[in-house]
Amino acid sequence: MIPLSDDNPTLHPSYMTVAILGAIIATWTLVQGAGFSATTLATTVCNFGMVPGELTRQAPLGSGVPIGPGMACVIDAEAINVLTPLTSMFLHGGWMHLLGNSLFLWVFGNNVEDSMGHGRFVVFYLVCGLAAAAAQVAVDPASPVPTVGASGAISGIMGAYLLLYPNVRVKMLIPIIIYPLIVHMRAWVVLLWWFALQVLSGLPQLMALNPNVSGGVAVWAHVGGFVAGVVLIRLFEDRELVRRRRAIADARRVFD
Repeated sequence: MIPLSDDNPTLHPSYMTVAILGAIIATWTLVQGAGFSATTLATTVCNFGMVPGELTRQAPLGSGVPIGPGMACVIDAEAINVLTPLTSMFLHGGWMHLLGNSLFLWVFGNNVEDSMGHGRFVVFYLVCGLAAAAAQVAVDPASPVPTVGASGAISGIMGAYLLLYPNVRVKMLIPIIIYPLIVHMRAWVVLLWWFALQVLSGLPQLMALNPNVSGGVAVWAHVGGFVAGVVLIRLFEDRELVRRRRAIADARRVFD
């Protein structure tokens, strides 16, 4: 299921959501070469992506993991490694990865930003992203595989949205072979369904015999970010903004 929009008006322009999207797109195009060079893409993912085994020093120095045809990401002890939980949030592994994350950020991010203010939103986004990175490291601390993407931080936004606006209707695209189906669903259904899929996908990763069954997707980062969003939203929300937004939404429902 792919979210297209929601029936949730905003009171203020979403400057920080747009700025984060701009930073992600700028990183993809200017730093990662928009994916047109396999070497550039692999180099940025390897050097600036988060490698759990480098952070914990449980992956042997000099060991490598294939990252492309004739290329391997080698474990090192560079000083930049401590910053990769942050830098990895702005990197992506391909166009579909980038577009998917951008869409989820836009649909859910503007309303969460509008419920806490611009400055708080940026801090919330980064904290959820770091919590997501910590969750992934905790699950697989010796992994030599670099992880990249904004999905951990965006998962935090989705967790916040679940508590703030569970009954808002979200327009969802359900691709069914050649006939796409568009339906309106309550946010709590969409978000809890998505969260359940992440948990179910990640459970086999916890088994020693199946560490890579998730297919390279850092699902526990998604879970960690979502839980962080649920836990932290009451600390970051601006209750007056939330009250005003709900009042406007209620008034719209009366006159619609």
